[in-house]
Amino acid sequence: MTFEEYRRHDATALAELVRTRAIKASEILELAIARAEAVNPKINAIIHPTYDLARKMAASISPDLPFAGVPLLIKDLLMEVEGLPMRQGCRGFQGYVSQQDSFVVEKYRRAGMLFLGKTNLPEFGLTPFTEPELYGPTLNPWDTTRTTGGSSGGSAAAVAAGITPVATANDGGGSIRIPASCCGLFGLKPSRGRISLGPVAGELWSGAVSEGCVSRTVRDSAALLDLIQGNEPGDLYFTQRPARPYAEEVQTTPPRLRIGFATTHTLGQQTDPECVAAVQQTAKLLESLGHLVEEVALPYQKEDLTKIFLMMVFGETAGTVAEMERHLGRKARPSDVEQSTWALYLLGRAYSAMDFAHAKFRWNEIARRAAAFHEHYDLLLTPTLAMKPFVTGALQPTKQERLLIRIISTFGLKGLLRANVDELAEKVFAFIPFTPLANMTGQPSMSVPLYWTEDNLPIGSMFTANIGREDLLFQLAGELEKAQPWFEKTPE
Repeated sequence: MTFEEYRRHDATALAELVRTRAIKASEILELAIARAEAVNPKINAIIHPTYDLARKMAASISPDLPFAGVPLLIKDLLMEVEGLPMRQGCRGFQGYVSQQDSFVVEKYRRAGMLFLGKTNLPEFGLTPFTEPELYGPTLNPWDTTRTTGGSSGGSAAAVAAGITPVATANDGGGSIRIPASCCGLFGLKPSRGRISLGPVAGELWSGAVSEGCVSRTVRDSAALLDLIQGNEPGDLYFTQRPARPYAEEVQTTPPRLRIGFATTHTLGQQTDPECVAAVQQTAKLLESLGHLVEEVALPYQKEDLTKIFLMMVFGETAGTVAEMERHLGRKARPSDVEQSTWALYLLGRAYSAMDFAHAKFRWNEIARRAAAFHEHYDLLLTPTLAMKPFVTGALQPTKQERLLIRIISTFGLKGLLRANVDELAEKVFAFIPFTPLANMTGQPSMSVPLYWTEDNLPIGSMFTANIGREDLLFQLAGELEKAQPWFEKTPE
């Protein structure tokens, strides 16, 4: 098998070759390693290669396992792999080594997947772009001057570059769908409670976080969700198991769906015309497939993001830093984390427990509005993002903002920091005004790569379903993939 042949196979197809003894797992693995060594120095997607571990796994797996011999990259956040470091993009977690596999990692291991390494991400997964100080930025294979998105940017870049057909990702505010959009991949965030976060974690980001993957084909994402879904004792959330495997749903023609679409920016800013065009083109494609599509008002409002979601981010960041202190064995210092993270930590401490609890009450209002929307529509269609992939560094704090953070950090001026929260929110959510809402409501949501700009930058279209309705998303995604295939579109 040549690299060109390797790239023409998704994870499902590679596993079938191994199962039928048409190729050995070790041969596939060496192709993946060679590709990683060729392109990773250019894109900085893999921060901790584990090639020797993968070779040991390849030597001992049974070819009959469901994903035997498929190389897998693992995001270096929440994904505990026994014996491997997990830095979370943070200096403060230097020296941390996982003592056990996460629930999901164990599922991948038992399925025969080969762990090729850990992928890059922003510190604690906090930003929608992947530019950590600890490891440096991950670059987009479609245009190495552009962002991969975040926080699963390393995983998405590696898959887009052809290193592996799939990579793990997780999503607390869009971190599967954002990089999927920026890198021309399929990415689906499952419903809350669909997949256990155990055994180390229970609830993360107040229930906003879900595990998943980024892939080049819909069927790979469906088959991996079939593999990793489930719960274990102690989980806080459970979602009813589907009636049949998602891999079957991909092959099922969906019923005539009623789909509401919107391109209006949640904060009232301008949505990039290319992102609007992507949704409009997708709407026409949907109509040609027989679905009812009509423009609607978003069931969200600006404050859902700038006041309510952001309050959770402040509190959870402060909690993460406090948890890091257990690893450090001392109080955290500004030098342990990036300046922006320290500012979020200070904000978490500046607000009260009452502020946090009151904001969380409001999450229910958002979920009720979303549920009311789905009384009339099966799916909501929006742009995944409000901007096409921007130039790396464009959303980093300016010199003036960095100076302000440094002054606040030095003198503890939390009131001054709180006074600048609106400006912070406007800057971040200008890029991601759509993705975080499904995290708050717990709904499944997917980004589908159906549009490329004239300068060959991918732009995703996002579909959100009622909670528990991944089946509808996979049915539609399979139909769209057949109608407008994207698998053959690669950066090089």
